Amino acid sequence: MKRLFILFLSSFFIISFQVPAQAAEQQTVIVELDGNAADYRDYVEMHYPFIEVVGEFDTLFHGLALRATDDQLHALSQQSHLLNIHQVHTYKATAKKVDIPFVTEDFLGTKTAGVTGKGIKVGIIDTGIDYNHPDLKTNFKGGFDVVDWDEDPMETPSEEEGATIHGTHVAGIIGANGNMKGIAPDADIYSYRALGPGGTGTSVQVIAAIEKAVEDKMDIINLSLGSSVNGPDWPTSLAVNKAVELGVSVVTANGNEGPANWTVGSPATATKALSVGAVTTPQKTAVLYERFYKKMIPIQPLQGTIPWKQRRTLPVIDAGTGEHKLKDASGSIVLFKRGKIPFAQKARLAERANAAAVLIYNDQPGPLNASLEDGGDPITIPVAAVTKQDGQWLLENQKTVQLAAKQIELQNQMAAFSSRGPVTRNWAIKPEIAAPGAPVWSTVPDSSYQALQGTSMAAPYVAGALALVKEAHPEWTNEQQIGALLTTAQPLLQPDGSLYKPIEQGMGKMQPAKAIKAPVIIENPLLRFGKIDTKQRSEYELTVYNASSKRQAVRFDQPKASAGIRWELPMPRELAPQETKRIRVGISVNPDIQTSGVHQGYVTAHIGEQNIKLPYLFVVKQADNPKAMGLEMEWKPLSRRGEYRYQIYLPEGAASLQIDLYDPNTLIYQRRLLTAKQAEPGLLKGTMTKQKAGREGEYLALIQLRTLDGELVSAELPFYLSEQMRVK
Repeated sequence: MKRLFILFLSSFFIISFQVPAQAAEQQTVIVELDGNAADYRDYVEMHYPFIEVVGEFDTLFHGLALRATDDQLHALSQQSHLLNIHQVHTYKATAKKVDIPFVTEDFLGTKTAGVTGKGIKVGIIDTGIDYNHPDLKTNFKGGFDVVDWDEDPMETPSEEEGATIHGTHVAGIIGANGNMKGIAPDADIYSYRALGPGGTGTSVQVIAAIEKAVEDKMDIINLSLGSSVNGPDWPTSLAVNKAVELGVSVVTANGNEGPANWTVGSPATATKALSVGAVTTPQKTAVLYERFYKKMIPIQPLQGTIPWKQRRTLPVIDAGTGEHKLKDASGSIVLFKRGKIPFAQKARLAERANAAAVLIYNDQPGPLNASLEDGGDPITIPVAAVTKQDGQWLLENQKTVQLAAKQIELQNQMAAFSSRGPVTRNWAIKPEIAAPGAPVWSTVPDSSYQALQGTSMAAPYVAGALALVKEAHPEWTNEQQIGALLTTAQPLLQPDGSLYKPIEQGMGKMQPAKAIKAPVIIENPLLRFGKIDTKQRSEYELTVYNASSKRQAVRFDQPKASAGIRWELPMPRELAPQETKRIRVGISVNPDIQTSGVHQGYVTAHIGEQNIKLPYLFVVKQADNPKAMGLEMEWKPLSRRGEYRYQIYLPEGAASLQIDLYDPNTLIYQRRLLTAKQAEPGLLKGTMTKQKAGREGEYLALIQLRTLDGELVSAELPFYLSEQMRVK
């Protein structure tokens, strides 16, 4: 696999002579500059004639794409003033194969749309596309491959290691036009391959692909990829914002790390991205229900288990991680915590104790997808996984819980894996909208089809819906086109009848046909009031556009009274046809009365005949957001001194920070990696010698920091140290 680095260089006019290295293997690298790209291109071509300049970037960043050998790049770095090697962060296309096949037009609400996306250019930044697929070849118009650096953005083929299918699946959702029809079957599809074999790539490749798409004048860019960094100022998020400023609508997948909060990652954290959560498509599934607490617990059956069909209520027994012998568990559900003991061994332990069923709860946020296969006899009791949050709830209420299984229709439910917001630092609500993502049938390479699930599938549905709106209303601005989708979205209800939280669904499930006919559009309907530390008033300004030919009345319902919170809602007013008004919504909060943490809910606006639920969010004093993430160390390949470059993202900064490394298996302390004081919010980065960094390998990093507010917090992150670039 080719290595890809990003460099910061400045012009240094020293004449040099270079001998070609014909036998050495060349690689393509992207060099980021602190000055004008055209000037540095002239410099390289004059003084380094055997280094080929294959591309130039001057839109989202200043840089060059160069093809050269390691020795030639070393020579270039020695003759130039090397400022830094920009850290590259790994992005991955994530989707899970499933067996349920399709999404209907009725479910999507596109039957009455009356448009097909004709003339709209959609750029898909992904693993490439099998443009020979019979359902895609008509609408495929071109693109670029920034992995192999050529104009052939084909998926990694099945005969090669790390074969991919993701980009072709995404493309079919947007614009398939054959046996299968995408949501915008006449849209022009362009592919920008930024993720290579195995579906992985770097932030540099993603940003370069965004720039290529912007230069090719895409109307819409779809990014069904993500990272674990929850911050609005990560490089890919900033690149997305820049692309939007240049007139492109960007749709991003929110991520598949739910149901825990704060799991949305860049680039979905971009302020100007339209971030998408995943909704379940029509399907039936077993859930566990506790009648006394009126609590529904979703379960994820392990691969190889028998179906969960018990109807009678059953008590719960805590068996820890399964390291000890289990006594009689007749007529009970045995609850295990995920740990070192294999899943099948846990299940057999419960089976020998005559248990009725097994639940295994995750020891970390996110869904647990696992298998019982161990080569032994089939396990005769049902085994399923639950989230860490639900597992801890069961532990806390173990003595009184009685669980019964029931079948429910999952249509229009938020998928458990769909990442939740908010975003650290700016406290934005993400996702903004939701769409089908669990599961979805679409095209895959070799003229085939397959069902996958993930927010990677939900994002292209919104990208395709946006293409429909753009075709129907080219006179609307990008903000109005996106606002139409948001304003007309359907708020979704949980099984108990309550609304999903704003950070789970945003405005709700998209309704493209209604968006096209929207009489009134709120361009920015998600109310964000920020962080409140002292008694203060916060204000948010809505932009409301009357797209109809008649006057529209606007009024707001006062939210339910709460101590320490006073809403300041505008008086009723009217909008003339085609009129845009800016309407301010204020809130005064006394943090000494209100509890600390995230506060969210909905304000109801009545505009004409529309009743619109506007999500709101504010943070009082201190939230439970992660205080450290994105720890990485990269070998500086052009450094002759033997250095690593490190970085860690600190959303709120730190008064002090220390990072200790432990063996991930034995948890034995290894060494201290880093200490720092008075770190500013954002990215903390620097360099250290190979001697200081220590032995290569995999570690568990224990991060301990004191926030600028004096709070002492700690976090554990996986950490890998190597002189070689590692694809995650």
